[in-house]
Amino acid sequence: MTPRHTFPAIPSADGLAVLEARVHDDLEYLLRPGAAWMARPHADVVDVAIIGAGMCGLAAGFALLSSGVRNIRILDRRPAGREGPWRTTARMETLRSPKQLVGPACGMASLTFRAWFTAAYGQAAWDALGHIPTGTWMDYLIWYRRALALPVENDVEVRRIAPDGDLLSLTRADGTVMRARRVVMATGRDGIGGAYVPDFVQALPRASWAHSSDQVDFARLAGKRVVVIGVGASAVDNAAEALEAGAGEVRLLARRAEMPRVNKLMGVANLGFAAGFQTLSDEWRWRFMQHALACQTPAPRGSTLRVGRHDNVFFHFDADIAQARVEGGELRLETGRGARLAADFLIAATGFTVEPARRPEFAGWGEEIALWRHRYTPPAAEADEVLAGFPYLSGDFSFQERAPGQAPGVARVHCFNHGSMLSLGKLSGDIPDVSQGALQLARSLAARLYVEDVEYHWRDLESYEKPELLGDEWRDTPLAAEET
Repeated sequence: MTPRHTFPAIPSADGLAVLEARVHDDLEYLLRPGAAWMARPHADVVDVAIIGAGMCGLAAGFALLSSGVRNIRILDRRPAGREGPWRTTARMETLRSPKQLVGPACGMASLTFRAWFTAAYGQAAWDALGHIPTGTWMDYLIWYRRALALPVENDVEVRRIAPDGDLLSLTRADGTVMRARRVVMATGRDGIGGAYVPDFVQALPRASWAHSSDQVDFARLAGKRVVVIGVGASAVDNAAEALEAGAGEVRLLARRAEMPRVNKLMGVANLGFAAGFQTLSDEWRWRFMQHALACQTPAPRGSTLRVGRHDNVFFHFDADIAQARVEGGELRLETGRGARLAADFLIAATGFTVEPARRPEFAGWGEEIALWRHRYTPPAAEADEVLAGFPYLSGDFSFQERAPGQAPGVARVHCFNHGSMLSLGKLSGDIPDVSQGALQLARSLAARLYVEDVEYHWRDLESYEKPELLGDEWRDTPLAAEET
């Protein structure tokens, strides 16, 4: 069911034209894009290849261009307008984030969602807006890309990234190869691992289940009994879709004894956390994130109320699945407490793994990436296998070698996605801090690229001969001989 909006279906072309003129003026006043300063040692080499043209990829691309790093490419495997999850697997009616957050604006008021929405629909519509409808957020990102003329190439899937001397080779699905000095993985929530599917689900016939990140044909669930594993955001959103498609009943099963209610990280969402988290000791970074993960982020209130509108939905707690099988053409599930239930279809809203070695792009060298389990052992009370699998990153979002000297190429790949959370905080995935993350990434990459080309820049300094003074600004007056 599409939520009701209080703004027109068609945005104002005139309002957006005025805003885009303002954007161009702002860019000129701020000297963006920055002056070109990069060395070009190889005409066929890209300085930075960004994989993913969702919010993080677009913000990273703009920040790099603003820094004068112009030889970049942004690649996305999906068609234009379908990047990221917003029109595919993000099934919430509205975003969780408040509407006034600046998102990927990177210091420009004219690039904020508020500026775009107000130009498109007017001040009254902004005043009446509650949370941002999911599709409207995607409309904004499409405009952001167009207004900035970002160099995005769609329908380009990178299958493999491999070290190539001092470069990286990117092999695409069509067999062509691109070489780059640096690669930014702006690949979203599942971009450094994949969907987590419990063993008992994988053992079931594939036609009887889906992961919440799959393309699900909800229409065929009409009249069916649906079980959703989990009670987080994706669980309630998928439950709502099934209910609105006419499911006969939906049951949400959770291992927890009660519904999570507090979003812990929202309580520390401030500039100090965004800037300071990455400078904390390993002990403190682990403690913060382990506590937040253990408490679990609740589903948004709006999403949960959306499910609660139906009287054929049931929440079950202390209901971990001990056995699952297909019998007599239906699913038979049994919980650890002995409860039994039958269903026609199961949706596993079980989240994603963080496993760099699992990514096909890293085949042959993914095992060389340093993980947190290789660098830090927490107290027994704080042990967490999920966090232990996160990559242990440098401050520029780059991977580190598990064993120094064994795979230096890994440091040329930058993890600007969910996988950076434990090392750098929430800078590369969440709307509140994505601008800070993009600007930090761009500044770090500019520094790395400059240092690598220091000899070029030295020669540039030596050969620079443009005079500041032309010789007509003064008169040379010889001193007279001193009289004796």
